[in-house]
Amino acid sequence: MEVFAIGRRQAEAATPPVVRVNGVVIAPAAIAREIQHHPASSPAEARRAAVEALVVRELLLQEARLLGLDPAPAEDDEGRRETEEEALIHQLVEHEVAVPTAEDSECRRFYDANPGQFRSPAIFEASHILFSASRMDEDAFAEALRLAEAAIAALSEAPQRFEELARSLSACPSAASGGNLGQISTGQVTPEFEEALAGLTVGQITPEPVATPYGVHVIRLTRRIEGGAVPFEAVRERIAAWLEGRVWRRAVAQYVRILAGRAVIEGCRLDSAETPLVQ
Repeated sequence: MEVFAIGRRQAEAATPPVVRVNGVVIAPAAIAREIQHHPASSPAEARRAAVEALVVRELLLQEARLLGLDPAPAEDDEGRRETEEEALIHQLVEHEVAVPTAEDSECRRFYDANPGQFRSPAIFEASHILFSASRMDEDAFAEALRLAEAAIAALSEAPQRFEELARSLSACPSAASGGNLGQISTGQVTPEFEEALAGLTVGQITPEPVATPYGVHVIRLTRRIEGGAVPFEAVRERIAAWLEGRVWRRAVAQYVRILAGRAVIEGCRLDSAETPLVQ
C-alpha cells in the first residue's frame, strides 16, 4: 500500500496545477498552444513563460471588461484584423497607461552618453580571388589553401596582376570584373573577411590566405571611407521612440503588477522582475 501511495504522490506532483485568475480557469489546451511562442531551455521553463503570458492576458481582459471598454479592432494595410480581445487589451493599455513624450533634452543626453551607437560604419572598396572549398573536405581545402598561397606569392612580385589572376582563378562571379566587390560595409561579408579588411591599408593585399565558409580568399583593399558620427538631428526620432518604448514597457509592467496584486491568481506566481509585457 505504501508503494501505491508513493506512486500516487509522484503522479500528483508531476501533474501541473490548475491555473485560475479570479476563478477563471486557463485551459490546459490554451497553455499547450501558447508554449510554442516561448522557446526556452527546458519544457518546464517554456510552460512557465506561457502560463505567465496567459495570466497577464486574462488579467488585462478582465480589467477591460470591468471598465466597460468597447473593442474597436484595427486593420492593417494588408487586411489583417485584430481580434476583439487584442483590441480590448490595446484599448485598456492606451486608456490606463500614460507615457510622457521624450523631451529633446533627454534625447540629447542619451545621444551624448552613447556615441558609439550613432556612428556610420566604415565603407571598404575591395577585390578578392576566391578558391572555393569546404572545410569538411580536407583535401579540397588544403588544395585551395595551397593555390591561395601561390597567388599571394605571385602578387608579392607583381601586384598589378591582381585583376588578371582574379579573372583566371577566382570561383566568385566577381571574377568577370577582376575580383571587384564594390563597396562593402559592416555586416555585408563574413566576420573573417571583414576582420581581414579592417587590418589592411589601402592598396595592400592580404599577406596570408583568409579562410571563410565559402573557401579561401586573397583580398586587396582599394579604398577605405572611415565611419563618422551621425548628426543628432538624423537620429533624434529614433532615440525618442526607443526612450518612450522603454518607459512604456516599464509602465505596463507596473500596471500589470498592480492588477496582479489585487487579483486572486492560482497555479502561477508572477515574478515582478520578469512579468511578461503586452506587445
